[in-house]
Amino acid sequence: MRLLIHNDYESVCQWTADYIIQRMAAYAPSATKPFVLGLPTGSTPLGVYRRLIAAHKAGNVSFADVTTFNMDEYLGLKPDHPQSYRRFMNDNFFNSIDIKMERTHVPDGMTSNPEKECAEYEKAIKAAGGIELFMGGIGGNGHIAFNEPGSALNSRTRAMTLTTETRIANSRFFEGDPQKVPSRALTVGIGTVLDAREVLIIVSGRQKARALQAAVEGGLSHWCPLSCLQMHEKAIIVCDEEAAEELKYGTVRYFKDIESAR
Repeated sequence: MRLLIHNDYESVCQWTADYIIQRMAAYAPSATKPFVLGLPTGSTPLGVYRRLIAAHKAGNVSFADVTTFNMDEYLGLKPDHPQSYRRFMNDNFFNSIDIKMERTHVPDGMTSNPEKECAEYEKAIKAAGGIELFMGGIGGNGHIAFNEPGSALNSRTRAMTLTTETRIANSRFFEGDPQKVPSRALTVGIGTVLDAREVLIIVSGRQKARALQAAVEGGLSHWCPLSCLQMHEKAIIVCDEEAAEELKYGTVRYFKDIESAR
């Protein structure tokens, strides 16, 4: 696991966007060999999306041969609902780049058969050749996508009941009312994320510090879903100084020394 500690959120986003662009360039995607990118929603990745859009408009990157799979979607929200994750991705990323919309995948929150929808989502990822790079964020309790604490580390795409903590955290998008946040969502599993050839998690803010500390310095545990990265041979966590506040001095020095030697 690599841990990169940057001064602030803006630096985290710039490094992440630059890294994604570099990885895509090295991969050299084509119509027959698309770059498959896993993507998150929420406030954390917005800075990355803004920078990727700017790079595209400057002619520095194309998404014409990119296929995307999003991590999750609320059950019961139509794609055009202001708080659906399909709407979020269209408004904050897809509509501003040259990606082919048919190559963008978000779970269907209006499905009448969640189990079938989740199975088909897993099949679609495999049919695309697997995810090359999965970018994600975490919740304050260490959840990845909607894999809440207690989720099996080998879990696959499925429907999940959201915890009260998660609904409260997400209520800022629903007029501050947790009761307006859907109680269930479709989410890729931890095992689905770990299948990606590379996983890049961005972490920002003091509210994520305890989860980051548990994932980096604690043992592997389904009570801290982020700790699953300990099992991945090519995992990167990019965080800011505030998110690293709970880490021991020796841990911070260790990872900074490693990065300075690269």
